[in-house]
Amino acid sequence: MGNKRGGKHRKLGRKAYEKALYDLQVELCRLQAWVKATGERAVVVFEGRDAAGKGGVIKRITERVSPRVFRTVALPAPSEREKTQLYAQRYIQHFPAAGEIVLFDRSWYNRAGVERVMGFTEMEQVRRFLRSTTFFEREISETGIKLIKYFLHVDQDEQERRFLSRMTDPTKHWKLSPMDLESYRLWDEYSIAYDEMLRATHTPDTPWFIIDSNDKKRARLNCISHLLSQFDYQAIPFEAPELPERETVKDAPKDGPQHGIRIPTPF
Repeated sequence: MGNKRGGKHRKLGRKAYEKALYDLQVELCRLQAWVKATGERAVVVFEGRDAAGKGGVIKRITERVSPRVFRTVALPAPSEREKTQLYAQRYIQHFPAAGEIVLFDRSWYNRAGVERVMGFTEMEQVRRFLRSTTFFEREISETGIKLIKYFLHVDQDEQERRFLSRMTDPTKHWKLSPMDLESYRLWDEYSIAYDEMLRATHTPDTPWFIIDSNDKKRARLNCISHLLSQFDYQAIPFEAPELPERETVKDAPKDGPQHGIRIPTPF
């Protein structure tokens, strides 16, 4: 995606980025049509550092496709009832039916990341999770569900810059939580946890794909391009329908709604 200078990519201009993104989103629409036509099922997992840009990637994937085909799942902390269920149960209920791709904004890997580092679970449960997850994911694949796993990495300086931006930008305040601040403080603890997680669950059948997300624009383009490459899809011919003639009804209002309060248009 462009030339390098001094070991770093040249900055990607907005026009070039938006053109590349649009082209990829057109391909996502083609993938969508193929998934609907073939009944393909896929689960895409997004994990990584806090402020690594997982939400931004998912937003660009989904903003021009149908939420009925590309479903995003971002689960809150488990309820007291969910804590008594099998660990994977709250995730499995969101798995795709035919013709769906489910995007997990964080997933069952919470157990090996935040739950481990923050002490929400015992280390023996973490070890059990790491031992069993490869078998769980093999079962997912053997049922015919394509499983794709992304880990977004951001370095310490860039994470700090993004956290500071969240503190000063009112439109980003909601992105900053006490857990984010703890993840900043416990960078090394998370490094250890993620290293063990990736080592234990990176297999030929369900590999981890690492996305360098210090450059948000490039990360989004690289991730979407790679995601498309994981499907052997074909363009489904589209036949544009003809608009029918409108029927005329004698007493139908001609100037829009006749009841309710019209909001003025100051812009």
